[in-house]
Amino acid sequence: MEKGLSLEACMEETFDLETKDPTEYSSLALAFIGDCVYDLIIKTIVLQEGNRQVNKLQAETSRYVQASAQSRMMRRMQEILTEEEHAVYKRGRNAKSVSPAKNQSITDYRRATGFEALIGWLYLRKEYGRIMELVKEGLPALEEPEEE
Repeated sequence: MEKGLSLEACMEETFDLETKDPTEYSSLALAFIGDCVYDLIIKTIVLQEGNRQVNKLQAETSRYVQASAQSRMMRRMQEILTEEEHAVYKRGRNAKSVSPAKNQSITDYRRATGFEALIGWLYLRKEYGRIMELVKEGLPALEEPEEE
């Protein structure tokens, strides 16, 4: 294994993964991988803020990854989405999930599912810069007072 390979290239080489068209996946499958990608981004940011006890790292992370937070971010990001991105988001938002929202409103849960589907779709398209741009645009929404 070559030193300096990207994580993506390393996974593709190690596991002999094929590149597939993201449109082949259901919205919930896109949300499944998007959840992981977003979680990794947030955990990386939180960890870079300094070494702390794991329970404190987890508490800080959960502030960003819960459905209500993702919903707030999505509301802020919608105005900068391309038409194609908006269509992916809407497909994810409107997907019928088998699990109910846990301590979240249905609206927040669905908007968060759309957000995760969009992140997953961009990840599978290898549009990592766009993911970072959208997350960076959305994060300030979590510092603003919540709308009533």
